Amino acid sequence: MALNRREFTQKSALAGFALTGAVGVLATAPEALASDEAAHGVPGHADDHADGGHGHHRLGYGPLVADPDGLLALPEGFSYRVITRTGVTRLESGEFTPAKHDGTAAFAGPRGTTYLVNNHEIKGDRAKVEFPVPLAEGLVYDPKAAGGCTVVEVHRDGTVAEWVGIAGTSTNCAGGRTAWGTWLTCEENSDLAGTNGMTKDHGYVFEVDPRDRRANLDPRPLKFFGRYDHEAVVIDPRRGHAYLTEDASKPNGLLFRWVPPQDFEHGRGRLRTLADDAGVLQAARCIDSAGQFVDDLSRATRIGTVYGVDWVDVPDRDARTTPVRKQFADGQVTRGRKLEGMWWADGGAYVVSSYAREESPGAAHDGQVWFYDPKRRTLTLKVLFGVNPAPEQDGAYDSPDNITVSPYGGIVIAEDGEGVQHLIGATDSGRTYPIARNDLNDSEFAGVVFSPDGDTLYACIQNPGIMVAITGPWRRQPRR
Repeated sequence: MALNRREFTQKSALAGFALTGAVGVLATAPEALASDEAAHGVPGHADDHADGGHGHHRLGYGPLVADPDGLLALPEGFSYRVITRTGVTRLESGEFTPAKHDGTAAFAGPRGTTYLVNNHEIKGDRAKVEFPVPLAEGLVYDPKAAGGCTVVEVHRDGTVAEWVGIAGTSTNCAGGRTAWGTWLTCEENSDLAGTNGMTKDHGYVFEVDPRDRRANLDPRPLKFFGRYDHEAVVIDPRRGHAYLTEDASKPNGLLFRWVPPQDFEHGRGRLRTLADDAGVLQAARCIDSAGQFVDDLSRATRIGTVYGVDWVDVPDRDARTTPVRKQFADGQVTRGRKLEGMWWADGGAYVVSSYAREESPGAAHDGQVWFYDPKRRTLTLKVLFGVNPAPEQDGAYDSPDNITVSPYGGIVIAEDGEGVQHLIGATDSGRTYPIARNDLNDSEFAGVVFSPDGDTLYACIQNPGIMVAITGPWRRQPRR
């Protein structure tokens, strides 16, 4: 059922969002630019204070201190240790840890252990890759593909074990943690069999169980989620819907929703039982507060912008001849450049658009974080980064990618831009502060996630492929 303007206004009012004044007007202004305060979350320095109703609380953890070992700058009182490193640490089977660490999820294991499922965003023919994901027996989808996932088990005493969760997949970028304790790994590559050395079709989502190695045998693509350049996925634990992002351009990618078959119940191993065409795959179509169609998320130029969302059925989800995003005419769906990480929390999905430039019809920006509320069918802009004029200089942030919700309030963002790379915290009102800086190189951060007990923040530097565990005096952050 389409969402009309009256319904949109009523639902948004219930959610506490303003639809008049600047937000309502600027939501569709194609040349409008966010102010520095809105775009960068200013004031957002470590010494700022905000009154959260219980006195003044300091934002962030203070300035970053350069690392004498040249790897990771952290606030005073924080420390890190390396968990895995490509070409240095080894799997249980003896092979080196694979390259290009990316999306990661954390799961509680027995006796205080933590399981981390770590994507390896490796593309192309494995014969050309120095450190591919090893072809573990029974866990291989396409023997020519170099990507996949490893499972990292961290024990209380600090010892680490690592093994293959899935192999023979391509460009495993992000994904999503399920409510039943598994990881959905996404291929950000849609090569067909016979292309670039591949022997099977790619562009799918696969499920990996960190606790049950037998459940990962004979990997099966979950084709009902569609075949395209997947980035991330989350599952609504109440309604059963899946939400998925597409990192693509020419034209820009789409935000998807998968509606499961009637009476389907999620659970361990249940997705593998579904037919390739099970459920309905849909793409988002947004309207603004005036009821006007929004062609691209770059049209939003102010934090607090709210769009209503309808969902349009995908004609051919397996995209044998035409990519999914090209199956829609102008005016049918809303697009976004580099739709990246997602995280389910607070009753909805946090969604990242990494940047917008000339390929987008709206205003240029260096990152958006949206929140989709499935109950009210609204998409609200929570964080907006203006264009960073000097990414090689420390101090400003750009290009969010992987994302997680912090047990200490707000979100944590992995930066994937030009120049200096950070882990960034952001409050509910969009104010930002630094958590870490890559002092090793200009490689992106990825795989940011807290341990189940909230004591440790895990994160990855994609190249050369390093997973670190960060600990320190975490504390509740102000909401504003």
